[in-house]
Amino acid sequence: MSGTAAPGAYRSWMDTGTALFTRSVERLPDTGLDAATRLPGWSRRHVIAHVSLNAEALRRLVRWASTGEPTPMYSSAGQRARDIEDAVTWPAGRLRSFVESTAAQLAADLDLLPQARWTAEVVTAQGRTVAATEIGWMRTREVAVHAVDLAAGVDFEDLPEELCIALITDITRLRSARGHDPALQLSSGDHTWPVTGDGPPVRISGSAAALARWLTGRGTFGLVIRDDRSWPALTPWL
Repeated sequence: MSGTAAPGAYRSWMDTGTALFTRSVERLPDTGLDAATRLPGWSRRHVIAHVSLNAEALRRLVRWASTGEPTPMYSSAGQRARDIEDAVTWPAGRLRSFVESTAAQLAADLDLLPQARWTAEVVTAQGRTVAATEIGWMRTREVAVHAVDLAAGVDFEDLPEELCIALITDITRLRSARGHDPALQLSSGDHTWPVTGDGPPVRISGSAAALARWLTGRGTFGLVIRDDRSWPALTPWL
C-alpha cells in the first residue's frame, strides 16, 4: 500500500482485523492455546505472542514518527525470536491480557500522532523506508492474516473483500519489486494484477480471498490455474 494515504485510511481495517484476532483468542479455552496453527512449528501461543509483540514494535515506529528519533521495531532478529519464546511460557491469562493491552495501546498512540507527523519516514523490520501512514496498514496485515493462522474458525473469506484486494495489491507490488518469483497474471472479477518475474506469466484466477490466501503462502484452495501450468513456487511474502 502507499504511505501517502490519509492517516485514517487503514484504521477501519486495522480495527476489524484486531477484533477478529482478539475474539478468536477469547473463544479459545486455555488448553487450546497449545494447539498447532497453520504456521509450521508454531502453537497458538506463538502466534498470540508474535502479534502482541508486533503491536509493541509498531508503537516504536509511532514514537519514531512523533519525535524524529530513530526507534527500530526490534533490536535484532535474535532478540525478537527470544521475546516470542519467552512470552509463550506465560500463564494463559497474562498472554491474553498482553494481546489486548498492546493492541489498545497501539491504537491510542496512532490516535495521538499529530497530523503533521503522519508524513514522517520510519524504517520497517524489513528495511523499507515508509511514511508513518503505512503503520496502520502494517498492523492490518498482521492481525488479519494471523487471525487465520490461529486455526480457530477464521479464514480469508471472513475478511472484508476490499481488505483482501488491498492485500493482493500490496503483495503483488512487493513481489514485482523483488522479481524473485515466476511471472504471474492474477485475476478476480474485474480486478487484475500482473506480477513481474521469471518466464511467461502463469495465469491464476479466483476470489480475492483465495488469491490473498495463496499469495501469503497459505494454500491454493479456491483457485484455478490456466494454460495447463503447474503451481509456481513462491518465496516468502515478507
